[in-house]
Amino acid sequence: MKRLFALLAVFGMLAFGASNVVIAQETEQPAAAQVAVDTQEAAAAAAEQGQSLHSMLKQKFIEGGPSFMSFVLITLILGLAFAIERVLYLNLSTTNTKKLLAKVEEALETGGIEAAKEVCRNTRGPVASIFYQGLDRFDHGIEVVEKSIVSYGGVQAGLLERGLSWIALFIALAPMLGFMGTVIGMIAAFDAIEIAGDISPSLVAGGIKVALITTVFGLIVAIILQIFYNYCVNKIDAIVNNMEDASISMLDLLVKHNLKK
Repeated sequence: MKRLFALLAVFGMLAFGASNVVIAQETEQPAAAQVAVDTQEAAAAAAEQGQSLHSMLKQKFIEGGPSFMSFVLITLILGLAFAIERVLYLNLSTTNTKKLLAKVEEALETGGIEAAKEVCRNTRGPVASIFYQGLDRFDHGIEVVEKSIVSYGGVQAGLLERGLSWIALFIALAPMLGFMGTVIGMIAAFDAIEIAGDISPSLVAGGIKVALITTVFGLIVAIILQIFYNYCVNKIDAIVNNMEDASISMLDLLVKHNLKK
């Protein structure tokens, strides 16, 4: 992105310099050339800055130790995979319950239970599935419908929470791996001091720096995954509350429809 902005700046400044050349002819050519040189240097500096950032991250990863840093990276990849899957599933599970209830009520008035079941069958999400289970047992009475809705609501809540335990595992595992790498790095630093027979500031500082890098990366991974985890938990709470509210409204619709029969 920085390189793109730098190139756009180069082209813009070159166009600006060219317009000055046309207007002022030969008198403004040195100034335009100087502007072009300055913009090219700025673009090169921006590109060099982006490359140095990438090189710095790669260097810190190598300095932290390939063994423990690889495990931390694996926890990040797996944790993000579970988190993204949950985010997509929860967003697809979100339903406009007011619109669904209006369709079900209209179907009950026009086509009866079968029409309402068809509406729920063609609607995505746990709320529609709960409605369908209740409508499918309408002939057994309102009490059976209520029990069915409550039971199947618990099943749908369990499906919404599936996979969260793995995200929580990776949240706890990433900093633990980082701390383990730090402890092992500190042990290696003290071993080096023991072998050298003298406390060298550069030797101690280098060992401690390498040891702490794993902790930093482990904490960063845990923070990223914790954000996704909290989002998923809040989304699940909202969907479950929506399910409970919609279930009560659905029972009211069925009671009203039963009274009309």
